[in-house]
Amino acid sequence: MSEESISPDIQACVLCEDVRAEIGGQQSLIGVISVIAAPALPIGFFKLCLWTRWCGGVGQFVQTSRIFGPDEESAIAQSDVNFGLQDLEANTTNVNVFGGVQFQRHGTYYIEVLLNGELQLRIPLPVIKIPPN
Repeated sequence: MSEESISPDIQACVLCEDVRAEIGGQQSLIGVISVIAAPALPIGFFKLCLWTRWCGGVGQFVQTSRIFGPDEESAIAQSDVNFGLQDLEANTTNVNVFGGVQFQRHGTYYIEVLLNGELQLRIPLPVIKIPPN
């Protein structure tokens, strides 16, 4: 990061199944996820999206988002997005896309958001067992 850069603040972060771009430039978040309830594992997702919004910064940045399993040892998914902010009034919305994510066991997974390699946000994602129908 150059001396002229100012690190932005993360304003929002939402895990969902998809993000749709609407005609007017708006975005629709499909299938917002705060917990994964499954009668049996493994459970897989063809696609997961992490929608984030950044503001209050200046410069060029790399957002790295990862999902860690309950053991917290290695990431089961990772995605990078490069972005820039021109001035302190600017904001940007990023979508990290994770393809083919498998949750192998019940427990608390963790979503991490890093900015230029520094941890900015860590969110628990419980994967819980529910009785079959």
